[in-house]
Amino acid sequence: MEENIENVIIVGSGPAGYSAAIYTAREDFKPLMITGVEAGGQLELTTTVENYPGFPEGINGPDLMEMMRKQAERFGTRFVRDNVVDVDFTSKPLKVKTQSQEYYAKAVIIATGASAMWLGLESEKRLTGKGVSSCATCDAPFFKNKDVIVVGGGDTAMEDSNFLTKFVNSVTIIHRRNEFRASKAMQDKVLSNPKIKVVWNSAVDEILGDIKVNGIRIKDVESGKTSEIKTDGVFVAIGHKPNTDFLKGKLTLDSKGYIVTKDEVETAIEGVFVAGDVMDPFYRQAATAASGGVKAALRVREYLGKIQ
Repeated sequence: MEENIENVIIVGSGPAGYSAAIYTAREDFKPLMITGVEAGGQLELTTTVENYPGFPEGINGPDLMEMMRKQAERFGTRFVRDNVVDVDFTSKPLKVKTQSQEYYAKAVIIATGASAMWLGLESEKRLTGKGVSSCATCDAPFFKNKDVIVVGGGDTAMEDSNFLTKFVNSVTIIHRRNEFRASKAMQDKVLSNPKIKVVWNSAVDEILGDIKVNGIRIKDVESGKTSEIKTDGVFVAIGHKPNTDFLKGKLTLDSKGYIVTKDEVETAIEGVFVAGDVMDPFYRQAATAASGGVKAALRVREYLGKIQ
C-alpha cells in the first residue's frame, strides 16, 4: 500500500493545475495529474490570449496549455487522462477515484476550474472564438469600435457590458425577462450608460455567420416573433459553474458550488488544497489561476515537510 501512495495528486489541468504541477515536480514530489478527459481548461476554447505575461505578441490558448504541460512533464509530472468521479477525504491516505481506477495520496490539489454556462446552440459552439466569447475581460480588445451583443441579466452581464463600453462602439443586451436580476447599483450603471441599450423579453434563437459572427436572430418570448440584429460579436454572460459536482458532500461548497477556503488555498480538510477558478468567482483569469497553482504547490511543500 505504502508504495502506491502518491505525494500529491493534482485534479484538473489548465493554468492552475499545470502551475501546481511545475512547482511540485521541481520539488521532486513526482506529482500525478489527473487532467480530465478534456484537458487544458477554458483556454482550450480561446484563440489569442494577449494578457498572459511573457507573450508580447499574444499566444493561442491551446498552445499556451501545451507549453505548460510540456514544462510540467519535463520536471517529472505524470498524467492520467481520466475524469475524477469521487473522492474520500475522511481518512489518510486521501483517496481519489476516477472512472477506471482509485488513487491514494498524502496531499491533493483541486484545480478543476469552472465552466462558462452556454446557450446550447449549435451555432454558438461553431462560432466560439470566431466572434462568440464567454470572457469579456479576455476578448474585449478584439472588438474595438465594433458593435456587440451581451446575453444575460445578472451581475456578470452588467459587469461585462460596462467593461466592453471601454472598447466597443455599442453594446446591446439581450435579456429574456422584463427586468434584470443584477443588483440595483449594477443595473443603474448599465441603464445610464449611453453606449448600452437593452432588448427585453427576448432570447437568442440563432447566432448568424459562416466564418465569423455577423448577426443574431432573436425571438420575443411573449409573441414568438423573430427578428435579426447585425453584430460583430456575442458575449454570453449567463454565469459560470465551478466543476465541483464530484465534491458535493466531500468539501464545503458555497451556494454556487465554489469551494470554500480558509485563505484561498487551504480547505477545512488537512492535506487538501485548492487552486484557480474552482474557488474564484471574481477574477477568472489565466494569470490569477496560475498564481493560485503556485500558492497551492508551496503549501503542499510545507505540508509534506511536516508529515514526512
